[in-house]
Amino acid sequence: MMSFCSTRSVAFLVLCSTIHVGYAFVGVSSKCNNNHLFAANQEIIPGESCTGEKIAVVGATGYIGRAVVRESVRRGYPTTAVMRDTSKVKNFQKYFDGSELRQFDVTEGFLSNPDKDGGLFQLADNKLFQDGDVDVVVCCLASRTGTKKDSFAIDYQASLDVAKAAKAAGARRFVLLSAYCVLSAERQDPYALQFQYAKLKLENEIKLLCDENKIDFVSVRPTAFFKSVSGQLEVVNSGAPFVYFDLDGNGKCARCNPISEPDLASALIDQIADDSHKNSIWNLGGPDEQGYSMREQGAMIHGILKKDGEPKLLGVPIGIFDVIINGLQWAADTFQSEKLDDAAELGRIGKYYAVEDMLTTNESEKYGKTTLRQHYEYIAENGQEYDPYTTVFGNAKAKAEFQKQKQEQ
Repeated sequence: MMSFCSTRSVAFLVLCSTIHVGYAFVGVSSKCNNNHLFAANQEIIPGESCTGEKIAVVGATGYIGRAVVRESVRRGYPTTAVMRDTSKVKNFQKYFDGSELRQFDVTEGFLSNPDKDGGLFQLADNKLFQDGDVDVVVCCLASRTGTKKDSFAIDYQASLDVAKAAKAAGARRFVLLSAYCVLSAERQDPYALQFQYAKLKLENEIKLLCDENKIDFVSVRPTAFFKSVSGQLEVVNSGAPFVYFDLDGNGKCARCNPISEPDLASALIDQIADDSHKNSIWNLGGPDEQGYSMREQGAMIHGILKKDGEPKLLGVPIGIFDVIINGLQWAADTFQSEKLDDAAELGRIGKYYAVEDMLTTNESEKYGKTTLRQHYEYIAENGQEYDPYTTVFGNAKAKAEFQKQKQEQ
């Protein structure tokens, strides 16, 4: 899933962006005996089952990627964490204990042309995967910005190259971290976003890649991550109002049932042993039955922080997006500016998540144990890390001060 690093001047537009949050892992260790592989008819236990196969996680330093590495190791899988720069691990060492690190830049176009039969792709001398060294690949690649150029370079091309490399090395399954909102590209909604089209194109090509039954796939489309709805906790704690986007002038706003980092990681690792979603797409949300609107989230945070009086909720008219987006797009077209065009796309991303419900209603599309309330209670007590790519309406200083305050208490 995408995140944002540039054009900080329009950051407030991206209030509801589906991105990510740090959280404590909870679970019972279930190390599997790698000498005795998971039996085909054995019962699948969500959060516990382990086949003992060799797993590679690509995009391992990303917010979800590092959680997937940690969960894979916890289950007992021999796990290789593939990343562009292994020096980044020092900032998140706890996630990588027990895994093998592999430095490899998958954005550099490491595949050659297909062979004469149009079959397996021949890899360049520097192989991503050696033949027979991986059984299942979990791909967590995502562009940082969500702009067209980045999305088609990372969400589409780099991810597709990884799938081809997995197939060439003899892997039996490719598990993809996608996004629930790709539904808009499937429906060809007029407001569908560039990164959604990039992910949809990837999914369609993976289906063709797996058509020969040499490798199969599962695409997991989560609704939203907890960090995407956590940025205002410190704001509310300071006494300022919780900001939401008012869709009709009467307080209507989008709803979502986000999923926690460890629950999503568990769901992705489940796909190694579980064939129920083989060669299909799985929309996935958290365990909250009806989800929560932005107003309800603001009120919940107010109550958890034990603030006095009624919740302070500030509804911003949704029309403000159109003014800003249209202005940026006009300037981009007038001055032929890629940066301004990207800024307009960021505005469209912000509006999309302010308007669209990220909500699964089918029970088969709900997963996990951690509710949104439990998450808010946890970060209200322990604080949360600052992530410049995903935190909206927050800053490093405010989060550090909040965390220090909690520690002193």
